[in-house]
Amino acid sequence: MTSYFDGIAPVTFQGTSASTDLAYRHYDADEVVMGKRLEDHLRFAVAWWHSFAWPGGDPFGGQTFERPWFGDTVELAKQKADAAFDLFAILGQPYFCFHDADIRPEGADFAENTARLDEITDYIGEKMEAGGPKLLWGTANLFSHRRYMSGAATNPDPDVFAFAAATVKTCMDATIKLGGENYVLWGGREGYETLLNTDLKREDAQLGRFLNMVVDYKHKMGFKGTILIEPKPQEPTKHQYDYDVATVYGFLRRHGLEDEVKVNIEQGHAILAGHSFEHEIAVAQALGIFGSIDMNRNDYQSGWDTDQFPNSVPEVMLAYYEILKGGGFASGGTNFDAKLRRQSLDPVDLVAAHVGAMDVCARGLKAAAALLEDGSLEAAREARYAGWNTPASQGLATQATLEQCEDCVRADNINPEPRSGQQERLENIVNRFV
Repeated sequence: MTSYFDGIAPVTFQGTSASTDLAYRHYDADEVVMGKRLEDHLRFAVAWWHSFAWPGGDPFGGQTFERPWFGDTVELAKQKADAAFDLFAILGQPYFCFHDADIRPEGADFAENTARLDEITDYIGEKMEAGGPKLLWGTANLFSHRRYMSGAATNPDPDVFAFAAATVKTCMDATIKLGGENYVLWGGREGYETLLNTDLKREDAQLGRFLNMVVDYKHKMGFKGTILIEPKPQEPTKHQYDYDVATVYGFLRRHGLEDEVKVNIEQGHAILAGHSFEHEIAVAQALGIFGSIDMNRNDYQSGWDTDQFPNSVPEVMLAYYEILKGGGFASGGTNFDAKLRRQSLDPVDLVAAHVGAMDVCARGLKAAAALLEDGSLEAAREARYAGWNTPASQGLATQATLEQCEDCVRADNINPEPRSGQQERLENIVNRFV
């Protein structure tokens, strides 16, 4: 135990009449929704990087947070882990997530990095055995160190490729050792700044080879979890190769990985790609590659990835509607890839941010479940496409030729009129459940 969160009691469900802001008003872990406990639907995870490693900087200013565990020693990393598990005990969430660089200090070389990672994962493992939450997923930070300034898997230097691959292996080992349910790859710098020095075909091949190596190692180790890619457009590079879900799917198909890898979708990244969160989830469900989500939000005036805690129930509801419609999470969950504002300095701010976010998600999921069970939206969707259910129309969709279509239109004198999409009526239906 540390003293950082002293005086903050474990958060409990107290309902909407709660008199403190450090109580769950809507998130009752044991509440049953659509035949499943709310905790099992949402599968909340706390992100180690933003909650314990982020110093509070932004592009225009440096560190504002002064955490007692900030530093580059293993002992301070263990103190950070102590604080993390104190917060976990306060929140009572079932999972957490980490990058290797979040939990261990950077060493002088690969051997020291690995030794420090092994030591700290042993320490974390002991705390998990004592009753802490489980690991939703682990990942490697292949973007912060200067060696990765030109990418990791796509780097023009084969030594960087090899170093990154070796690092992923150690992080997969750590994830497996801690019982992680997934492994995520986020290509933070897998892209380019200028085409003047970039070989796109070569870099695509390198990235495909790298991911195939990851999948091969998964099977060699007997890891039953899911390999996930997290799409992100632009920032930090001018053009990211994992721009959005559709782009990632095309990459997976090119390299024979569409049945091996799924996606971890972040709300903020969806917005940066010019999409909505629910769009990216719906695309992933349609393509059969939906895996997990990073829940956060962006400031829509800033135009960049601000990673704020979610606060919009209507937005969250639409995301969970697509998730529930697709059958819910399997091995994935709701990871709060969100950070405090630079001015939020107090330990209680970190607790309150997660409490509010968990309540927003609970309200959103319950509203989504009610809408799905009501059936009005799906009935309207079915009615819109009902014409495709006739035998003739099914043949049109699967085997008709252009000549046959012409013959049919001429023979039956087909002259269709447009039909209303009824968007406003459907939006009104949605709003009745928020």
